[in-house]
Amino acid sequence: MKKTPYVFVLAMALALSSLAAAPEPLTLIKPLPQQAQAATMSAQILTRHHYKAQPLDDAMSEKIFDRYLKSLDPEKLFFLQSDIDQFAAARTRMDDAIGTQDLTTPFAMFNLYQKRAQERMLYARELLDGSFDFTENESYRFSREKEPWIKTEREMRDLWRQRVKNDWLRLKLAGTADKAIKTTLAKRYDNALTRMNKLKSEDVFQLFMNAYAMSVEPHTNYLGPRASENFDISMRLSLVGIGAVLQERDEMITIRELVPGGPAARSGKLKVGDRIVGVGQGAGATPQDVVGWRLDDAVDMIRGKKDTVVVLDILPANAGPDGKHQVISLVRNKISMEQQSAKKSILDIKQAATTRRIGVITLPTFYQDFEARAKGEKDFKSVTRDVARLLAELKKEKVDGVMIDLRDNGGGSLAEAVELTSLFIGKGPVVQQRNSSGDVRVESEAQASAAWDGPLAVLINRGSASASEIFAAAIQDYGRGIILGESSFGKGTVQTMVSLDKMARADKAKYGELKMTVAQFFRVNGGTTQLRGVSPDIGLASFSDSEAYGESSFDNALPWVQIKPANYQALGDMKELLPLLQIRHESRTAKDRDYQLLLQDIKDFETQRKIKLVSLNEVERRAERDARSLKVKEREAARLAADKGKGDKKVIKAELAAAKLAAQDDGLQANERSLSEELAAEKARKDSRDVLLDEAAHILGDAVDLLLSNVKLADQVNPGTARKNRTPQ
Repeated sequence: MKKTPYVFVLAMALALSSLAAAPEPLTLIKPLPQQAQAATMSAQILTRHHYKAQPLDDAMSEKIFDRYLKSLDPEKLFFLQSDIDQFAAARTRMDDAIGTQDLTTPFAMFNLYQKRAQERMLYARELLDGSFDFTENESYRFSREKEPWIKTEREMRDLWRQRVKNDWLRLKLAGTADKAIKTTLAKRYDNALTRMNKLKSEDVFQLFMNAYAMSVEPHTNYLGPRASENFDISMRLSLVGIGAVLQERDEMITIRELVPGGPAARSGKLKVGDRIVGVGQGAGATPQDVVGWRLDDAVDMIRGKKDTVVVLDILPANAGPDGKHQVISLVRNKISMEQQSAKKSILDIKQAATTRRIGVITLPTFYQDFEARAKGEKDFKSVTRDVARLLAELKKEKVDGVMIDLRDNGGGSLAEAVELTSLFIGKGPVVQQRNSSGDVRVESEAQASAAWDGPLAVLINRGSASASEIFAAAIQDYGRGIILGESSFGKGTVQTMVSLDKMARADKAKYGELKMTVAQFFRVNGGTTQLRGVSPDIGLASFSDSEAYGESSFDNALPWVQIKPANYQALGDMKELLPLLQIRHESRTAKDRDYQLLLQDIKDFETQRKIKLVSLNEVERRAERDARSLKVKEREAARLAADKGKGDKKVIKAELAAAKLAAQDDGLQANERSLSEELAAEKARKDSRDVLLDEAAHILGDAVDLLLSNVKLADQVNPGTARKNRTPQ
């Protein structure tokens, strides 16, 4: 089960910079009694029932201390060495803080961090009133994770001078006037502090508890009550609300997207860009002002029980700050998050003298509405059910092959991974689980029957993890399909959710949950995807950095091990087919302009990734910018000349727009661009050609051609179905 820890607002707030001239005094954040209790309960569970149970002792305390510091100040921009020394004694007392239910020290560390961050931000704000010399030959080290802690206040101030100078130079190179630069940066720094001031005790506690949980093992996490509810929503792909995707912009809750069929869209009274400035409960209620609120606090008020009324005070998108408001009432309803559901498309691939129709099913996650299933509801949300329906539709549309796109699918329900695999292999074991006692259990679908027995491919990348790896590994071990892309994440562990509220028999949510590793899964061939991931049969171009992303990037990941294979019978053998596909793949991509450009982009990216310094000299930076712009123009001219009006104009336009966006540096952060610009950029990226998906479809098309033209090969790859699937040519 894949679960991303609650994304801390802090990380964003602190990667930025500073604050206003007259800041509000920071309020010390204190732990709540239930948090100390939750910490102790968590320790009891983790030290006894975790797959890799470890004592909460001084050695673990040191790990917690270092991880907590890293989560607070990863780039070492705020704390001085003297601050670290101040808490040196606490290095071996984090275990005591948890065991004695006294969280004073970790909260004191956070409060000092907040104080230091405000000081740095104030200084950054002051620098905007001065000037910078961009003729000097100096550089700014923007990656400081592996650097030592700064020793003196003078060194720290110089670092922040360089940081702000770099912010200014980026905007200057983008053509922004000095006055506008100062306004933009002042607002950026003010907003950063505002976000910091909205942090609560729950945020700090969750950060500290994750430092503990992830010190045990990378995929063990603590989730506060709110984070736990958000995870449940992500798994069932539904919630009760108004059907609007919201975003915080300039202290206002802004509508970013309307969900088709939801109350907001059906009303016809709301549109993208409208600001929600007030929320009321019940018909005729007076809306409460929510300007300046945290997004999640406002969302809690907008969500509610089905068929209840929420009143919204709306400032229209085209209205100024003093514009006329609209007050509307909506009846909350169940909202299905269809954008996260399985989706299908068909790619027509030209293969020599024929065209192959490749059905593509894209899976963002392995979702299931656990609660609805437990209640016995017949129509509970399930990725397997959705894929079965899509496969039936693709059959009717007479596709030649099916590809499952699992790129960036971080996993989800283990049960769904098993059931989904059975749609392609029928009966048989899918994955093995070994618990902390060494007991092995084989997961299978004894009554399953295959919904698709034709040519199959699975597309994976470094972001494919957990349940995605279970599915891809089983397809590979059974010889059922071709695995394409790059090596997957390498997460071979199983997590379960432990409710601390149920443990404490609390009548309402206040303690949160633990997502805890309880087992390791193994392929049916006895190996594991842990650490090594699933290796593709045919590799495709990749931007991924295995040292920075994936299981191997964790310092405390479980090792790769092997157990006995399960009792399974392979359905096919790809060893004769794969070399033929590899030859065709290499021949085709050597002549594919876009694929070759992608390889060049990857090479450039890898070069840039090694650079940790940027010049603060305007002439040097301008020359770098001009070189990037020239490359984009040359590519644009070559693309237009090569297509000569034959290509899809929409795709070409989107690709050119996406290329420009990728190459340019406007000096702005995401929330500083207009919503319309942000949405246009997303659309350009979405509409541009997916080079890797196209090539994967071509490889599957090659497989279809080879299997149809060679009965012996087809019988080897997919015994028993070769002649059934053979059609006259």
